[in-house]
Amino acid sequence: MSKKKVADRREFLRGAAAAGAAVAAIVILPRWLTAEQEKKGDLPEMLDIKKWTYLAENHEYGYLIDVRKCIGCGMCARACKKENDVPDHYYRTWIERYLISENEEVHVDSPHGGLNGFEPVVTGFEVTKAMFVPKLCNHCENTPCSQVCPVGASYTTEEGVVLVDEKQCIGCAYCVQACPYGSRFIHPVTHTASKCTWCYHRINKGIKFGWLPACVHVCPTGTRRFGNLKDFDDPVRKAMATESVLLLQNELLTKPRVAYVGLAKAVR
Repeated sequence: MSKKKVADRREFLRGAAAAGAAVAAIVILPRWLTAEQEKKGDLPEMLDIKKWTYLAENHEYGYLIDVRKCIGCGMCARACKKENDVPDHYYRTWIERYLISENEEVHVDSPHGGLNGFEPVVTGFEVTKAMFVPKLCNHCENTPCSQVCPVGASYTTEEGVVLVDEKQCIGCAYCVQACPYGSRFIHPVTHTASKCTWCYHRINKGIKFGWLPACVHVCPTGTRRFGNLKDFDDPVRKAMATESVLLLQNELLTKPRVAYVGLAKAVR
């Protein structure tokens, strides 16, 4: 191959790489660029990952689940297990199927946490309403689990994420019993309390850069959404402010940070 052809090929490859980067920017960035910035091709400093620093005080996380969109595929539960190395027969997030009659008779099941989807089931009554309901730790503002912890192992971060310090936890299971949502368990290997962390190790890298909880990241229907409630332009913040949302067992006054759209009253 002649030197000219080699040079031409290198120039072509450089051009292709630049074009690819431009396409990637077009696909990824417009979610955070204003129309004017997108037109000018500006990249705000806040979107430059090399200059961006995570500040906890600038974040307050919220989680939104639209049960009208859930198809019970179980991809979220499988992704959670893989991302967080959740042991067999335990779940940090799971899906429940609700089958409801006209008279409010209810059949609820969650085979293997909905990990592998759902097979048809006989209820004994005529089903007039059905839905799949993803569940997880609600990361409550008033946390009964943390209140009963005798050693302070359960705590809430500045962003509103409820976590467990495994080095402090003594495995007494008080928090497991106190949680009204059944979202905690004692890990069979570490013998400490374990729960959903909203994939804290991911989200503190920057949700604006796509570091979402694994369950949100893989959801094929957009059922699960996660956002920063301190960001006035965040779609989740806007949805929570404008849509009719419900909280699980709101009467307990735990102030959950997980909200639902399309939830039936029978769901607990």
